[in-house]
Amino acid sequence: MSISEENITEVVTATLKSENPRLNEVIASLLKHLHDFVREVEPSDEEWMTGIQFLTEVGQTCDDVRQEFILLSDTLGVTALKDCINNRKPEGATEATVLGPFYRDNATEMELGACISRGDNDGEPCVVRGRVSTPDGDPIAGAVLDVWQASYTGLYEQQDEHQPEMNLRGRFRTDDSGYYQFRTVKPHYYPIPGDGPVGKLLSALGRHNYRPAHIHFIVSAEGYEPVVTQFFDATDPYIQSDAVFGVKDSLITDFKTVDDAQAAERLGVPVGGWLAELNFGLKPES
Repeated sequence: MSISEENITEVVTATLKSENPRLNEVIASLLKHLHDFVREVEPSDEEWMTGIQFLTEVGQTCDDVRQEFILLSDTLGVTALKDCINNRKPEGATEATVLGPFYRDNATEMELGACISRGDNDGEPCVVRGRVSTPDGDPIAGAVLDVWQASYTGLYEQQDEHQPEMNLRGRFRTDDSGYYQFRTVKPHYYPIPGDGPVGKLLSALGRHNYRPAHIHFIVSAEGYEPVVTQFFDATDPYIQSDAVFGVKDSLITDFKTVDDAQAAERLGVPVGGWLAELNFGLKPES
C-alpha cells in the first residue's frame, strides 16, 4: 500500500490489535488528534526536531524528587482538565484540584493540634482547623487528612537541603465530630521549577511560573471518595494567574490574623499569628 498524507492515519490505526479494547481506543484517538495537529501546523523538519529534543529534555529532567512531565501537564492545563472530568462533585462536596509534583507518601500520623513545621524558620505560625462532613453536612469521624506544603522560601522539603526530612508534612484523623486541627506556617506564593525545559517553555510563551499560596490536602474516609485538593490564600497576588490552573473559587479562603492574646494562647500561636478554617465535604462512594 502506498502511504500518503491522506491515508496514513487510517493505515496506522488499522495496526491497533491489542487484546485490551481501552488501549486501542485511547491510542486511536491519540493518533487521530496528533495527526490532525501535524496537518494543521505543518511543522518543518527543524521544528519537529525541536519538539523531539524538548520532550527528551523533559524526560531527562525527571528523577526521584522531580517529575517534569507532571509539571508539563500541569502548566498546559491538562492535569486540571483531567481532574475536572474525573472529579465531578455534587453540591456540598469539596472540589478537586491538581496533586502537584511534590507529594510524598507515608507522612507521619500526628495528634490533633500537632505542628507539621519541623524547621527553624519555615514561616509565620498558623493554625488550620475545620471539619470533614458529608455533602449534607453530617460529620465524618476518622477521616484522614494528608497535608503538605512549601515553606516561606517556596521550596518543599525534598527540594531544600536545609529543611528536615518530611518537613511540613503530616497526617491527621478527625475526631467523633469530624473536627481536625493542626499547626503549620502561613503558605507563601512560590515559583514552580524554572530551570528545566518546562520553565524555558513558559518563558518563551511570556508566562510567569508562580503559584499562589496554598496548602495541599488528600482527604479520605472509609465509604467515601477521596479528594485531592488545595486551599488558596484569597489575598495572594497570583490568585488569578496560577501557573498550573489549579485555583477554583470554592477553594479560595481567608487567612485571618489572631490579635487576641487569649485566643492566640488557646491556639498555640503568638499574637499576630494566623488562623485558617477549612471545611471539607466528601462524596459517598457509588
